[in-house]
Amino acid sequence: MTAAPALRDVSRATAGTNHQAVTRFAGPHRDVPTGSHSAGGNPAGGNPAGGNPAGGDPAPGDQTPALVLAVHGSAVAEAGETVRRLCDAVEAHGGIRPLVGHMDHQAPSLTEVLDELDAAGRKRAVVVPLLLGDGFHRTVDIPQILAAPRTLDTALTEGLSGESDVALALYGRLREAECRAGERADAVVVAAAGSSRAGGNDGARTAVGQLSVLLDAERGPVPVLPAYCSSSEPTVPEAVALLRAAGYRRIAVATHLLAPGRFTHALAEAGAWTVAEPLADHPRIARLVLRRYAAALRPARRVRAAA
Repeated sequence: MTAAPALRDVSRATAGTNHQAVTRFAGPHRDVPTGSHSAGGNPAGGNPAGGNPAGGDPAPGDQTPALVLAVHGSAVAEAGETVRRLCDAVEAHGGIRPLVGHMDHQAPSLTEVLDELDAAGRKRAVVVPLLLGDGFHRTVDIPQILAAPRTLDTALTEGLSGESDVALALYGRLREAECRAGERADAVVVAAAGSSRAGGNDGARTAVGQLSVLLDAERGPVPVLPAYCSSSEPTVPEAVALLRAAGYRRIAVATHLLAPGRFTHALAEAGAWTVAEPLADHPRIARLVLRRYAAALRPARRVRAAA
């Protein structure tokens, strides 16, 4: 396998998609990087970030900007374990332990994490949305949470949607599933969560194109179809059935989801030949989180916005 050409091809295919926009939510006023756009009607605009003590509370007096992961949350216990492994990898590679703030199902919530940092006297936090799509959580919920009055200066980064590292993690998980099954897939379904919001599925569609480039470089053309677990069509079983009707037999599901939950559990019943594991604890995701954090710490030219 010639990995280097595939990596270059994916970089070209994703040129212009790897944004590093950062929105800052500050105490009594907002300092906004020039060129930022409003999200959810907030005058500061921007992207989310948040967290909880996934590995212990911040040391008293520590003024290193906190790294907060804003995650969806799940009632499935394995989801927390997967995110914990991601936090371990981020700490091992970057020397900072992320805090984790949940949007649903689990505690602490993103609001609670940010309020706790504020009450502890922390000055700065960087919130990285651990989300693969630009649905309601990323575009509305998280900016609204960050816009609440606090003295904490909070920078909100882009989510993970459309990044080449996500496609490379998807490819790695697919290869692991193929190794377990003992053969290569002859067709692939990329299973994403799905969103009814405009642009909410763009990250999944980009991942389909990127994965196609990687597979084409490795083994020649392989059909790669998008499918969704909710809110969009086709469903994963429908995509698998379509490929099977076309004569494909070793149909793999590449899981464009971050952690175990009801969607990943449902994939086991989709009729596929093999199903790949979710992505959050893949090393590429930890590196992407650290790049988001580092980009948010770089100085930005600012303009003063209204209080």
